[in-house]
Amino acid sequence: MEEAKPKRTFWQKLKNKYRLVIMNDNTYEEIVSYRLSRMNLYILFSTLAVTLVSITVMLVVFTPLKEYIPGYGDINSRREIMDLQIRADSLEEVVDAHNTYIKNINNIVNDNVSTEAPAPPPKSEVQNYDTINLHPTSEADAELRREMESKDKFSVNNSKSMSVRHTGSISDFYFFSPVKGTISSLFNPVVNHFGIDIVTPKNEPVKATLDGKVIFSDWTLETGYTISIQHNNNIISTYKHNSVLFKKVGNFVSAGDVIAIVGNTGELSNGPHLHFELWYNGIAVNPKEFINFN
Repeated sequence: MEEAKPKRTFWQKLKNKYRLVIMNDNTYEEIVSYRLSRMNLYILFSTLAVTLVSITVMLVVFTPLKEYIPGYGDINSRREIMDLQIRADSLEEVVDAHNTYIKNINNIVNDNVSTEAPAPPPKSEVQNYDTINLHPTSEADAELRREMESKDKFSVNNSKSMSVRHTGSISDFYFFSPVKGTISSLFNPVVNHFGIDIVTPKNEPVKATLDGKVIFSDWTLETGYTISIQHNNNIISTYKHNSVLFKKVGNFVSAGDVIAIVGNTGELSNGPHLHFELWYNGIAVNPKEFINFN
């Protein structure tokens, strides 16, 4: 009776050696042979699997292939998208402002502007200021209140250098030339050209023609950077197509102060020059009659 063979464990089975022989099918010649075990095959395939997984992870993490993974987001891409969205919102605001400007111009040209006074607010919304008790107040305080309430934001009489008010005509004033140059376009109110164009070198400083206060200093679509100054005797000077503005609304300027730089801004400009206008009692006058630009 044959003795029972001892049962081998799983670990011993893994260590069993096997030989893999590759032979020529015609001559039965042994080409190559390998001595293997189950343990060796397990380690070999495990190593290959780990290597393939590691290579795949590195390709995804360190190459642009990660962008093809659904749901994967790039921080730089998100930042660029936010910047583009902000720019789009800014452009939309600019377009809306231009459309409003064009709409207002069309209404003015087509005489669609209402000249009726706005309706007063309902009585229920009107504040009853008569019930405010300002007494008791001293005579000095009352005088100060009357003085401050009588002042206008754009009054040109409050400055020390303009305390003397001229009572003569516009010809009694001595105008400082805003720029020196060649007049390329003359005053012609028939074609709505209410000033003169002075051609000067680029970046030439623009100077105030009289003492006064700035009543307008901003960008317009047609005239670019524009600044207007209120002077004594209801005289207003306007400087258009500048490249830079140095004064803001409410600033006081003296004659000869640099207020801007000659430029080529606005849709109506076709080269570096200054468009200068002079208004007296609400009527445009020819600046060439009062100022020497040569």
